[in-house]
Amino acid sequence: MSNLNSFKAFTKGKNSPKGQKDSNRIVVYTRVSTKEQAETNQSLSTQKKYCDAYALDHGLEVAAYFGGTYESAKTDERKEFNRMLAFVKSSKEQISKILVYSPDRFSRSGANAIYISQQLRENGIDILSVTQQTDTRTSSGKFHQNMQFLFSQWDNDQRREKSISGTIEKLRRGEWPTKAPLGYNQSKLKGEQVIVVNDTGKLLKKAFTMKAEQHLSNVEILEWLNKMGLSLTKQRLSEIFKNPFYCGVITHAMLGDEVVQGKHEKLVSEKVFLQVNNLQKKNNHGYTQSKYDARLPLRSHLKCATCGTNMTGYEVKSKGILYYKCNKVGCKVNKNAEQLHTAYHSLLNSFAIDERLVAPLKQQLVATLNSLNEQKAEDAKQLKATLRGIQNKLDAMEERFVMGEITKAQFEKFSQKLIIEKQQIEASLGGDPKKLSNLEKYVAFSLKMCSEMAKMWVLGDYHTKQKLQKLVFPEGVAYDKENDDYRTEKINSVLSLIASLSTPYGDKNKRPTNLKVDRSVLVAGTRLELATFGL
Repeated sequence: MSNLNSFKAFTKGKNSPKGQKDSNRIVVYTRVSTKEQAETNQSLSTQKKYCDAYALDHGLEVAAYFGGTYESAKTDERKEFNRMLAFVKSSKEQISKILVYSPDRFSRSGANAIYISQQLRENGIDILSVTQQTDTRTSSGKFHQNMQFLFSQWDNDQRREKSISGTIEKLRRGEWPTKAPLGYNQSKLKGEQVIVVNDTGKLLKKAFTMKAEQHLSNVEILEWLNKMGLSLTKQRLSEIFKNPFYCGVITHAMLGDEVVQGKHEKLVSEKVFLQVNNLQKKNNHGYTQSKYDARLPLRSHLKCATCGTNMTGYEVKSKGILYYKCNKVGCKVNKNAEQLHTAYHSLLNSFAIDERLVAPLKQQLVATLNSLNEQKAEDAKQLKATLRGIQNKLDAMEERFVMGEITKAQFEKFSQKLIIEKQQIEASLGGDPKKLSNLEKYVAFSLKMCSEMAKMWVLGDYHTKQKLQKLVFPEGVAYDKENDDYRTEKINSVLSLIASLSTPYGDKNKRPTNLKVDRSVLVAGTRLELATFGL
């Protein structure tokens, strides 16, 4: 009979990767569930003491300690807990057990604890409790430990319900259970909570008054607060104005729709609070504003050259005057709308072409645009060839993955690079236009439009003005307060080309001196969208 000892290397018992590890090396995990226990350190020291004694009695060697600090019992997404799990799973020390004082010290999350313990057992690691010893190698032992985890979760849920009930009762008594908002000091006096207005609160009180009585804009109030040493954002100021705590009223998510009169000191009266919020609903800046006001066509098209922020339009009703204003805090660009409209009309009128130049310009434009069309067609041809090559590589790589020649990780790693490159090329080809069937017709319209743009803008309705503005200056225009003039960096390619070709022959004084013409953007795909005006 052959010697069977030679086959022991092939067995699947305790020495296999997922069998019980034959090691006496363990880690100790301690945890407390309340901050007070962490600060006194009593519970932690007791847990560690009993764990060390147990390890000594059973001949176990402690390889590392984890926990030993305050942790939340609500979830197992704890840094220290996860650090311990990573250590025991990847450690070369062959850790066989995690030793805890009791099952609820390991976890109080029930089903999640059961899952984690199962994953650990599959890696040959048991959870061992000092106070409730269970042999998890048996089905009854596993069941018993799982019941302990579930009971811990039930106990945790019970505590949470009691805590929520206590918090709700405090709120209904008019007591604030957490940190008081900005502007208040919080303390205890003879066991009672005391919340009083501090120096910051006095500044906020003034902010409420400025809004309610003077109808100042939030921007103006923020500037004043900043001068007084209190720096706030627009969003934070709006949140303060909307918080009823400042008028002595308590609202909270745990109360639902219930409103309670608080015991804390009021910052402002309920009347002032409601006045401020009524103004906030109308407009945060204290002046009337309509998104589609035909009298303010440059809104969202006009930018501040100083800071790059979009300028808004508004009306001062008491004077009946329209303005455009930059709303960035600290940037005080504010300009009469009528003056800006006059300047914009002059800007559009600067594109007008001398009638003597129309014929030669038309001939030159047709030739230039035909040349650009041909160049772009050649570029598109090369890009499409590159695209086909990328697709062939992706198809070949997918075939290799299906055949098992490369792993899923390798396929995803290398295919992702090709997919990104493919998407970039497709995006550049996406706007590839069809060649115009009658280029001369469109060039003639463009030249005529250049001479009539200013007139079209003046006579057009709000939406016509918006379309024309976007067509001529796709990225808008910027108002330069210092020079009291417009900056126009980006212009429609066809109009930019017309300007560059006609300037040497026309009256240079009529041309905008700050127009920057970039011939590299004059591609066939960018042209006057005639359909915009019904052509």
